[in-house]
Amino acid sequence: MKTIGLIGGMSWESSAVYYKILNQKVNESLGGVHSCKCIMISVDFDEIAKLQHEGNWDKLGEIMIDSAKKLEKAGADFIVLCTNTMHKLSERIEENVNIPLLHIADVTAEVIKESKINKVGLLGTKFTMEQEFIKDRLINKHSIETIIPNEQQRNAIHNIIYNELVKGIINEESRKVYLEIINDLKGKGAEGIVLGCTEIMLLVNKHNTESIMFDTTEIHALKAIEFAIQ
Repeated sequence: MKTIGLIGGMSWESSAVYYKILNQKVNESLGGVHSCKCIMISVDFDEIAKLQHEGNWDKLGEIMIDSAKKLEKAGADFIVLCTNTMHKLSERIEENVNIPLLHIADVTAEVIKESKINKVGLLGTKFTMEQEFIKDRLINKHSIETIIPNEQQRNAIHNIIYNELVKGIINEESRKVYLEIINDLKGKGAEGIVLGCTEIMLLVNKHNTESIMFDTTEIHALKAIEFAIQ
């Protein structure tokens, strides 16, 4: 079994879900009392969130590269960045380590294509929805078209993530907001919905809507185990 290097803490709420899925899947696959071989570097999300909103991606890049190097030095065989937004810096990370990074958009695209879907709605932080690092990868590498909510909806999604979900706050009214936005994206042609922030699955999932959902947290973690034990 390969050792997985996790860059977590963005937020710890979703990192805890990664850890749980990784261990459950290893035990399910290998039986007995098997568990996941992993190393985690967990950052302080308060620092990360402030730098994100300041637009200081150079400093964020330094933190991500430093974390990745520590994982490599500690013996990790590959890197799992436990967040969608920070994949904006995935190329910088890859350029500075000698072990592979399992990109969240690539593994999610694999599952989307298995569902024979070509157009998805994307929910996430404003950085993920409005910038091109996920959308471009999906269309250019995987031929999957992405549509995003309108500006008012994007603001609502973003604020709920940073003011509630990263703190573990689950609000029924916020769930209704997300479900209304999902229905709106379906009306605009989205065949499925990508939960493109690792905390969104804490609020909405397949039990809340009939829409086809692609939970990047679960997909990423399960694909990491496939890679680790193949």
